[in-house]
Amino acid sequence: MAGNDPLADALAGLDNAEDVGHLQHTVQPASNIIGSTLEVLYDSGYVDGFEFVDDGRAGTFEVELKGAINECGAVKPRYSVAADGYEKWEKRFLPARDYGALIVTTSHGVMSHYEAREQGIGGQVIAYVY
Repeated sequence: MAGNDPLADALAGLDNAEDVGHLQHTVQPASNIIGSTLEVLYDSGYVDGFEFVDDGRAGTFEVELKGAINECGAVKPRYSVAADGYEKWEKRFLPARDYGALIVTTSHGVMSHYEAREQGIGGQVIAYVY
């Protein structure tokens, strides 16, 4: 049976693989939002890399883990946040200020809340990682 939220399933799989010490994890099915989220995790230094593998269906992502994720997960429901309102969501989802990252989808693409704050744009909080 397929899950209703592929992003939540992907992040839960990454979190579980990190907890047991695996160095690789396969995320399936692949989607654009999962790929963009993995890009943010890579840019923030939480994963060593990832690669899209086309299997003729939805595809998969092969993710190289580095043991840097303490916890990650999807934010449900997807909360809207203004350009100056990230601190409220940092307090709710992250353990300390400037520790970890919120992943935000904006009109300029998926990015961390640090980039969105720097650019002065709001969006929707879709995930967190620390």
